[in-house]
Amino acid sequence: MMRSDLKKIVMAALFAAFACVATMSIRIPTPGTGGYIHPGDAVVILAGVILGPVWGFLAAGIGSAMADLLGGYFLYVPITFVIKGVVAFVAGVIYQRIGRAWKSRCLAVALGGVGDILLVAGGYFLCEVALYGVAAAAASVPANLIQGVSGLVIGMLLYPMLIAVPDIRQVAHEARAHG
Repeated sequence: MMRSDLKKIVMAALFAAFACVATMSIRIPTPGTGGYIHPGDAVVILAGVILGPVWGFLAAGIGSAMADLLGGYFLYVPITFVIKGVVAFVAGVIYQRIGRAWKSRCLAVALGGVGDILLVAGGYFLCEVALYGVAAAAASVPANLIQGVSGLVIGMLLYPMLIAVPDIRQVAHEARAHG
């Protein structure tokens, strides 16, 4: 195994752990839904940006699903794995396609955040319609929109700090180059 492959695996494991911790550490309950708002979406977006679409999907999906598993939201484990994984995948694809210069990289992170807002609110809405009906699913949309916006803002604030770390910058550059 090449050193860069090992570095990517370790980085993916760290992002999965960071997504889990960020999701579980700060929980703002949402009235009437049984859910909560958390800063984990920022890590989901950044996992796709830094690790690339495939590794980002795995890290974000596994880390976010682990938060649901450990938090007792068992029904949501597979749903969260897919939704958060797809968010990271989309953020990674956007970053690979347009993230060539510094300004376009920041724009790509922001667009990944917009993707998060749409995919999280829409994805959970569709799943919850099947589980609970339209009215209950609609009740979770505002909280998911707030969570997505906070993920975008926090992701934009964290991106310059994370990308300043040489190993993270190298992994992000390799992921961008192989897109």
